[in-house]
Formats: sequence, structure tokens, C-alpha cells
Amino acid sequence: MMRKILFVCTGNTCRSPMAQALAQHEFEKIDNQVEFFSRGLAVFAPSPPSKNALLIMQQYELDISYHQATQIQEEDIQVADLVLTMTREHKQYLTHHYPQWEYKVFTLKEYVEQEELDILDPFGGSLQTYQECAKDLQKQIILLSQKIK
Repeated sequence: MMRKILFVCTGNTCRSPMAQALAQHEFEKIDNQVEFFSRGLAVFAPSPPSKNALLIMQQYELDISYHQATQIQEEDIQVADLVLTMTREHKQYLTHHYPQWEYKVFTLKEYVEQEELDILDPFGGSLQTYQECAKDLQKQIILLSQKIK
């Protein structure tokens, strides 16, 4: 049975689409029964990924140019088997607004049992900032693949 994992960040233009692409790539190697999608908490209009997110994902040989930022809806949480946020603040927002789904909402780092719970937001930062964010995401995605394979 196909499992669905939802990644959530603020604008759905940097961290969550990068996490989605990295996870799809990593899980293709071990388990194609997992579907990944991403949403944002503050998406005011559909928009493409940030330029630096596109460039960094190209370094991983991943194309996220198709992505359009999408505002999260309750239905997204409902259909997901697991909701992984980029920060504690994102998690708190979701569990406050959708308490009935609290049992499946974690920060990505919390779920893979890391001590520092937040993935830093690279938005507006340098290419190096995005690179560091992607490296952190990749590390967490590998831990995620080991945990749920």
C-alpha cells in the first residue's frame, strides 16, 4: 500500500520542495511505495521554487522546476500518513489548528531522533546557505529512509 509523507515549511519554495525531491530520490533506491508531497503555511499565490533552491537541487541532479508553492489544507494532513515540518514553529501551528491530526505531525529532525529540531530557513540567503540547508536535509532524509524502510 502506498504511504504518503507530507513535508511542510513556511512558503513552500525552499525547504519543503527540496526535502520532497531529496526524499523521492533517496526512496526510489529502496522503496517506491512511498509518495512525497509538500505544502507551505503562508503561500499567498502559486510560485516557483526560489532560484537558489533550483540551483542547489541541480547540483544533486534533481529538477524541481515543475514545483508550484501550495498552501496547506486540512485535506493534505488528512491524506498524509506522516507530516514532517521543518521547524517546531510549523509543528505548533499545525497541531494548534488541526489538533485531531497531532499524532502524525513531527518536525523532520524530531522524527529521526536528532537533538536540534529545526531546519534553518535559507530564504533570501546566499547559495552557500542553501547548500548547507540541502546538506542538512539530505542527512535527515537518509535517516528517515533508514527508519521507515
